[in-house]
Amino acid sequence: MPDHRRLDPIRRGAEPLHLDLIEAFASGRLTRRDFVRRGTVLGLSLGTLSAVVAACGGSSGGTGSAATGVGGGGGGGNVKQGGTMRVASIAPAGPLDPVAMVDLASYAAVAQCFEFLAYSLGNLQLTPGLAESWKPNSDGSVWTFSIRKGVMWQDGTPLTTDDIIATFERLVKAGNSGLSGVIESGSVTATDDHTIVFTLLNPNGNLPYLVSSDNPQTVVTPKAFTSGMTLDKAPNGTGPWKLQQYDAKTGATYVRNDAWWGGKTKLDSVQWTYFQDLQPQVVALQSGGTDAIVQFSVLGGEGLLTASNVKVIRLKSAAHREIWMRCDKGQFTDKRVRQALGYTLDRQAMVQSLFKGLADIGNDNPFAPVYPYTDTSVPQRPHDPAKAKQLLDAAGVSGLTATLHAVKLQDIPDLAVLVKTNAADAGINLNVSVEDAGPFYGKSWCPASPAHPPCSGDAELGIVDYGHRGTPDVYLNAALSTNGVWNSSQYASKTFDDAFHAFQASVGVDEQKTAAGNIERILLDDSPILFPYFYNYLSAHSDKFAGIAVTALGHMFLAQAGHV
Repeated sequence: MPDHRRLDPIRRGAEPLHLDLIEAFASGRLTRRDFVRRGTVLGLSLGTLSAVVAACGGSSGGTGSAATGVGGGGGGGNVKQGGTMRVASIAPAGPLDPVAMVDLASYAAVAQCFEFLAYSLGNLQLTPGLAESWKPNSDGSVWTFSIRKGVMWQDGTPLTTDDIIATFERLVKAGNSGLSGVIESGSVTATDDHTIVFTLLNPNGNLPYLVSSDNPQTVVTPKAFTSGMTLDKAPNGTGPWKLQQYDAKTGATYVRNDAWWGGKTKLDSVQWTYFQDLQPQVVALQSGGTDAIVQFSVLGGEGLLTASNVKVIRLKSAAHREIWMRCDKGQFTDKRVRQALGYTLDRQAMVQSLFKGLADIGNDNPFAPVYPYTDTSVPQRPHDPAKAKQLLDAAGVSGLTATLHAVKLQDIPDLAVLVKTNAADAGINLNVSVEDAGPFYGKSWCPASPAHPPCSGDAELGIVDYGHRGTPDVYLNAALSTNGVWNSSQYASKTFDDAFHAFQASVGVDEQKTAAGNIERILLDDSPILFPYFYNYLSAHSDKFAGIAVTALGHMFLAQAGHV
């Protein structure tokens, strides 16, 4: 039972959205973990969060064996000053353009120098970055951010609110995947030199996630930065590292930024080496050729899971693969055909084969088990080839043959083979085309032209990678909303769009759960995209280093890293 003598004073001073959250926790509708997560999004101070938890006696939510968001290998006083760390990474798929980048390797490279207003940490919690704090108004339609003082660009000029406003103006113009339909030109303003206000098009309970490391393109860049400029051609930033050398094929060298507001880094420099495949990265770490690997998969990286001299970081996440089918033309316009392919997938076998159980089964929507508002009462789509055949017969389809395009990345080529094998059980013949990142992203998935509709690639069927986010807004907005910037299925449904807008506007705990369940049922029926699983994100480093933090979106933050 809550201690009302301790809780009531907090209630009386709480804003409406804060009060809704406190009541949900006090009544047992939220676990302690989910209360703290949501509290950081709404801008509750750590003191208030601790006071409410103490007044309510805590909760038995449990954290499990894998954290979510950012994990690390420890640090503190044991980390020594000086030296270099060598990092193995897949090569960036395109230019280091903060606005236009779409791959995880580019995200990691850019985030060494440029910073976010907030960072998404463990258990989906948010922590301050360039913004020290934030809070919403009563309905979540206006959010106010207090900007950190004394921050300097690497060129010696101070960070200003004009830089932040210009950053978001560029993102609006580019149709950023997380902010499209959330803000428009003029939505971001400054009330003084250290206060930024986001006036949203509609209420949104997840706005802080959308301006955090969970939306990689929202790194803050200088006012003079223009769309098309890249980090390597115009080096700058407010972060802990300065880009010294860069070669898109071989790697990058970063050195300490002595003017960083966060203090002196332990390491003097960081050397990133780029690879085209996973196996050489694994071998390099095992042999001592590198000190860390940004990401590896179970297949090909089994040795790292048991190596005595390697520390593995495992993050339970919303990272996943999307199997898209064109809904506007081609062989998958009938939803019964799309549903049929969904019924052929043996998801449990995929999780065991590809991840040795280190993944959660998906249900053809982006609401992963890590999200507290995911509606688990929605029936799981089973592996049922007989049902798939019935749907194909009802659609008048026989002898379906298609090419399944897949990017050459981690588990995806093996997933493509499993999808091909599963589909054959229902009489669907799939030819697998595994492609390098450049042609896959730029032709099969989301070519730059035609611009309208966006993401109208050559492939009617394909598998694309999506990194973790602390909220599914980016997936729902970019990949599934009508004319979404990453809507490779060309799915267009007013019913879905309305349901997504209702989810965005839901700021209360119960509202979010209801809105999520509605979307899950819509997508299960329409099946424009199949979500076979949500995998644990794996990173690793030598036990000679500590203080390393990673996100399940491909970032590796090394400001606190060093030798031990």
